[in-house]
Amino acid sequence: MLILKDQINYFSPQLVIFVGDLFHSTANNEHENFIKWRNGFPNVNMHLVKGNHDILKADDYNQMNLIVHNAYFSINDFCFIHDLADKKNDESKFVFSGHLHPGIRIKGTGKQSLRFPCFYFNNSFGVLPAFGNFTGLSILEPKPDDIIFAIVNQKVIQVHGDYSVQC
Repeated sequence: MLILKDQINYFSPQLVIFVGDLFHSTANNEHENFIKWRNGFPNVNMHLVKGNHDILKADDYNQMNLIVHNAYFSINDFCFIHDLADKKNDESKFVFSGHLHPGIRIKGTGKQSLRFPCFYFNNSFGVLPAFGNFTGLSILEPKPDDIIFAIVNQKVIQVHGDYSVQC
């Protein structure tokens, strides 16, 4: 949560949206730590679109001051879901999802390669990286029109696609 704390302090958002799998267990000490962390941002609305691992009771989420959505959360031209497989046919909204834990493999001139978490975008959706240390990566095979931003040494760098064309 330290990285997210730094981002909130830097950008001062009014709204933070978690796209699922915030916790992978029943209530424990991590939830108490989250409540303490959450109390540091009383003016930030925080929403959770529940993922397949979000199994806490409604009271637990209420204690965390989270607004919970069971399937999706829409705001303006955007829709937030946990699993891209649950994407509805409403093509008018750009969809953000999590669940996949996207990663990209970058190959060197020899047989070496490195794997990095990434942000994965195309014309209709974006898949956000997981921010946990124990989540693993689902290595993507990007299509020509996809745009990929890798997280490398605490920086976000574009590694695939033409961002200027897609905007």
